[in-house]
Amino acid sequence: MKCSGFARMCGAVAAASAALLCGCGQSAPPVIHDEGDASTPPEQPEPITLFPDAPPLPGETECKVVIQTGIPVPSALHVPACTPVQYATNPPSGGDHWSSWAAYKRYEAEVPRELYVHNLEHGAIVLAYRCPASGCAEVTAMLDKVRTEAASDPRCLTLPGGPEARLVMTPDSALDTPIAAAAWGATYTATCLDKASLSRFVADSYARGPEDTCSGAAAVDVDRPDGGAPRCDEALPDADAPDASGAAAAGGGPPGL
Repeated sequence: MKCSGFARMCGAVAAASAALLCGCGQSAPPVIHDEGDASTPPEQPEPITLFPDAPPLPGETECKVVIQTGIPVPSALHVPACTPVQYATNPPSGGDHWSSWAAYKRYEAEVPRELYVHNLEHGAIVLAYRCPASGCAEVTAMLDKVRTEAASDPRCLTLPGGPEARLVMTPDSALDTPIAAAAWGATYTATCLDKASLSRFVADSYARGPEDTCSGAAAVDVDRPDGGAPRCDEALPDADAPDASGAAAAGGGPPGL
């Protein structure tokens, strides 16, 4: 059990990536807390763009990391399970979502975005990846290392049988880049392996959601058939097909959940 993993990681990552953040791309803007007119919405910080000295992943032309923070989240409503939601960022950085959320672990099956956005609301970090047909063993190994090194959260460690931290690792075929991470109001995308910047994003963005909790009360596991995840791929009734009484069905919809 690593009871101070985040504190150690923050110091190590800051030292490891200081030269990168200062010497590649544009530097991070200073954090300014404006106590002025509350009616004026705060400006969204400019994204931080880094060009680490690493080879691009297959299918990419350059090694590029983009970190965006301070992304506004205008709505965070619960919608019925299996309701699709369109998100303003890729990966999502908050918004409407289903009422359940993913158990904190590494997944083999793809966790629906509407599920893991609820994790973000709880202050979690989602580590996501998009694999080419040839596979992505290097990518998953790096993400898994970031996940395990960061795994230490007092809120989680006090729960009997709970996870070590609020971290979800999942494939995500809708990503624009091979590597991505998401937090509430923040995103990270990369076309190459850069563990230092990803670890720093995790440390800086962790536990920033509007609900700072590690509860597993409504957590589901999409890897397990009995894990409680919504079964949105079930066939829906044909609106034109007759039902058992011979009448046309009244229309389809997600199965009751």
